[in-house]
Amino acid sequence: MDSTQLLKGVLDVAVLAVIEHEDGYGYDIVRRLKAAGLDDIGDASIYGTLRRLFTAGALTSYVVASEDGPHRKYYGINQTGKQMLAEQRATWATFSSKMSALLDSPKPTKRAKGGK
Repeated sequence: MDSTQLLKGVLDVAVLAVIEHEDGYGYDIVRRLKAAGLDDIGDASIYGTLRRLFTAGALTSYVVASEDGPHRKYYGINQTGKQMLAEQRATWATFSSKMSALLDSPKPTKRAKGGK
């Protein structure tokens, strides 16, 4: 199974979870996601997700000067983002438990009458 397709479906919630307790700038968020084991995520996907979440009103942003290079744009989760995260956590918990039950306990299939 190609995990990149699965990641596309959960990228919003992954980004929100990563910045729930600590704001971060783009590369820092990529690094944290990869440190959490999501190695297949591309940088461009993260930056697109940050822009989309900011436009949706789930994130705040601010610029911090850097002595080591260009200014960094930090993102933080706001109340709307926290609500989105809570809803997506509940959705994920329900979905993942159903998938786990389906995958962990295969049931024999019934054959139609007259079938071989």
